[in-house]
Amino acid sequence: MIDITKIKLLGEERDESITKLALVSSMAISANAMAMQAMDDASLSAATGQDGISIGIGISKVEIGKVFIHDNDGLAVANGGTATAGAIVIQGNGKDNADGTAHVNKVNGIVIGANYDNAGAYLLPSRNLADLKIDTDANGGNAFINIAAQVSGLDINIGQIGVVASADMPATGATSIRRGGTGTVNPILSGLSLKTGPMSANIQLGAAPQGAMIQLSATMVGGLEIKDLGILDNSTKTGTRAAGEIFVESIKVADANSLDLTLNQKISVIGEEGANKGYIRMISTSGAHDTYVKGVHLGSRNAASIGDVEVQGMQTYYGAPGAYSPGAVITISGH
Repeated sequence: MIDITKIKLLGEERDESITKLALVSSMAISANAMAMQAMDDASLSAATGQDGISIGIGISKVEIGKVFIHDNDGLAVANGGTATAGAIVIQGNGKDNADGTAHVNKVNGIVIGANYDNAGAYLLPSRNLADLKIDTDANGGNAFINIAAQVSGLDINIGQIGVVASADMPATGATSIRRGGTGTVNPILSGLSLKTGPMSANIQLGAAPQGAMIQLSATMVGGLEIKDLGILDNSTKTGTRAAGEIFVESIKVADANSLDLTLNQKISVIGEEGANKGYIRMISTSGAHDTYVKGVHLGSRNAASIGDVEVQGMQTYYGAPGAYSPGAVITISGH
């Protein structure tokens, strides 16, 4: 026989337990809420280090099928051209490696990943491809945004670089924004790969008290290396003969008498002034460099190498005679 009294007592005990649990939970929540309320922005800032935004870009690899740079009016007839649009195109090389495996650029024109050489010595501590720290500063009423960027060492592979006639702009009702090229692609570079060490850059938008929009001030650990660079001469190509090629196995660049490469550059966007419509200016103040070119092959990459070329302590200067400054000034603009 079922004892209804016991059922009631059990129910009361259960209700009492739930009530106690709810009471304890509410007390805990209230205490935490009071603690959180006391933590204002200033307290949070002190607790975490400082205000601002940190962004970690955790990308392992970037693949780009093709890149086109269109010159919409071509070369003027008076200068030997046809005044029709042409393009520089970076695309896959369609090749396999000697062992039969697909070349990293067989399909894609550009493949970028982290540089895992030397047991990961060229990676960021976070193992991200890039880390950004973003802050804003009043600067006495002349405010700016500061973006401090740390970039991992990179392994950059570039496929075939050529020239091609630009296709027409997509018409109204087109199914994509792609323009691309048309006709024969004439290769000018068979490809190359670059390996870099970690780099840092500081970007300021607004007042830019550092004196430029982008400032590079870092040491690229392990220097810069360009591999498998091939320059093609299609003027010698016939039905039975391949285009001539100057092929270089490797180019290494580092500071004089060093393994690393120092980067000291300021990059500015110069606005319109008078007849000048503006340009990008890059000022480099780095010191002397050593360059080692390994395995120079003339005619084809299968030709015997003429040997290696080494340049020690090359220093460039800019400025007027009597007031030379070490470095270089490079400007880029349209025409």
